[in-house]
Amino acid sequence: MIKYFPFFVVILAACSNIPEKSSTVADADFLLVQTSSGIVMGSVSDVNVKAVDWFDIPYAKPPVGDLRWRAPRSLNSPDRKITNMENNACVQEASEYAGVSGSGIVGSEDCLYLDITAPIDFKEVSYPVMFWIHGGGNTSGLKDYYDFSNFAATKGLVIVALNYRLGALGWFSHPAIQETQSGLDKASNFGTLDIIEALKWVKNNIKEFGGDPSNVTIFGESAGGHNVLALLASPLSENLFQKAISQSGYTATSTYERAHNLNNAFPLVKRGSWQITNDLLFDQHSLTDQKNILKNFDARELIGMYSRENQIDSIPLSTRDGVVIPLEGIASALGNPRYAKKIPVMSGTTKDEVSLWHGLHRYFVDIKYPLSRFLPPFYRIKDQSVFDLWIRTRSHAWKIRGSDEPLGALQRAGYTELYSYQFDWDHQKPSIFADFPSILGATHGIEIAFLTQDYRFGPISGYIYPQGSARDEMEETMMSAWADFAKTANPSASIPVVWPMYNEQKPTFMRLDRNDLLRTDSEKYTLDSLLEEVLSKPEATQLEKCLMVWESLVNIGDVYLEPLETLGGGTCAKYDLLAEQQKIRDFFVENFGSVSAR
Repeated sequence: MIKYFPFFVVILAACSNIPEKSSTVADADFLLVQTSSGIVMGSVSDVNVKAVDWFDIPYAKPPVGDLRWRAPRSLNSPDRKITNMENNACVQEASEYAGVSGSGIVGSEDCLYLDITAPIDFKEVSYPVMFWIHGGGNTSGLKDYYDFSNFAATKGLVIVALNYRLGALGWFSHPAIQETQSGLDKASNFGTLDIIEALKWVKNNIKEFGGDPSNVTIFGESAGGHNVLALLASPLSENLFQKAISQSGYTATSTYERAHNLNNAFPLVKRGSWQITNDLLFDQHSLTDQKNILKNFDARELIGMYSRENQIDSIPLSTRDGVVIPLEGIASALGNPRYAKKIPVMSGTTKDEVSLWHGLHRYFVDIKYPLSRFLPPFYRIKDQSVFDLWIRTRSHAWKIRGSDEPLGALQRAGYTELYSYQFDWDHQKPSIFADFPSILGATHGIEIAFLTQDYRFGPISGYIYPQGSARDEMEETMMSAWADFAKTANPSASIPVVWPMYNEQKPTFMRLDRNDLLRTDSEKYTLDSLLEEVLSKPEATQLEKCLMVWESLVNIGDVYLEPLETLGGGTCAKYDLLAEQQKIRDFFVENFGSVSAR
């Protein structure tokens, strides 16, 4: 499976510096807040003087030593003095796109911290709370990348952002762990448990920051949206939040067996825990000894073993462990009344989700340096019709699998206040170096900037987010819709178009765009009908169309290959599509060193 995460694609080199933590620390005692995990001093935001920020508040004990691969332990140290930290990212591969500087594997296991921003009059008002879950494929990212101070001050919100364990330290299935531990520690989804623990901390402490603990909206993008859906499906998150927003989420899960992948039983999985531990000669040890080796193994070295990307594969993360995520998986559990929270939910995707990856894939684009490598290269789409069909197909399939189907399941489970959207804003400016509107469009993660007002896209920011009325209108629509949903569960209270509730029988959604293009529409396709139609298109070869279908069936939701036998009269069944995709990857790696044209 492709790793989905909200990094910002760049043409030269990304300029995704983490926003500086506020330096204007106020002396006023009213900015000092005591919590169950310590005393923290707020600072008046450098970005918006009407907001206060509190940084790096621990919400659980560090999951180190024997606490690795255990449920987070609550932290009770109310007299501890909390200070700002320079580096608190969880262990991950360094990536400027994810806001984590350095090289190789960086970060620390001591990373369970959260930030809070609130209007400066937080002592006098009880504000709705929005709880942000960052994206990054559940393998990268950190809270510090996002600055919601302007959103909080402008719209009257208390906003929380957290770190949670990532990759194999956050999601891990192996007999040495699950068969030697008990209770919540038998789970596989430790990163999800971190988010739940942070929500418990918020419930107990957010009142001190001007937040209303009875009005909490969880929201997140990409993996963050996926984690929102996981929390809706989990039996452990009851009464911890009252509304939910999933932005470009997905429901893919692994079974315990698939995540372990004993004897390479699942061909799409090349980095199950069995493959990784084989490198450590685990078969020579008892389960107890294996557990001790794993608990004491260097964290960065462990994550580095998962970062070897020589083949196309799915790294097992969210797992149907029967503890945090029901055995039936997220997609099915969302439709099970047993787990239903029956709260207002909003879900949606962007119009051009996958252009973030495909727009820099050498299969689709040429890159040339006609002048000098010290100047930006020229990017050109090789075949615009094939590229457009691929982007439309995969992005539309993401909407259906990642948003429409979960909303339909929630409706069947008894939810009534459901809202659907597609983010259509794509008013970029073309450059002599690249036609950004036709390459990126409304790509994955592009909508986040309209909530943070942090319009960064590396050195091409001015092209991707050009100043003007279109950007201003989209900013006001996004901020108003998200804030009004958090306050009243009505996302159209302040926007010029009425946003109807979603109904599976008439799947209406809002097209989010500048004011003159802001409108409602109705979904006309199911996943099968969409893919059936794609196979009839003349723009691409039969193999290309089958690859589009295959990618749509193995990404976003659980792997679902049965339609390959019937779609298009079974025309795709003759191909080994995993092998065909690997051939494409191998060709570009051999000839260019990478599939990425940057």
